[in-house]
Amino acid sequence: MAGVSQAKPHATLEKWIWILIFGGLFGVVIGIAVGRADEALGWVLAVPGAVLVAVGVLLIYVRSRYPDGKDAP
Repeated sequence: MAGVSQAKPHATLEKWIWILIFGGLFGVVIGIAVGRADEALGWVLAVPGAVLVAVGVLLIYVRSRYPDGKDAP
């Protein structure tokens, strides 16, 4: 298992990025759909979903700032 972590040290972060983005988008879509019948519940579902998407996008930026180790001589 040690070789797996050395080959891609940021795999856990990348996994969480996509979980947050797609989970958040799912929440936004469900919130929009539910909001047609109950506006308050729609907002309760859509706003946290949008926050999750924003956190996922922020983590993409954070991941882009990490050194890959390929730049080292």
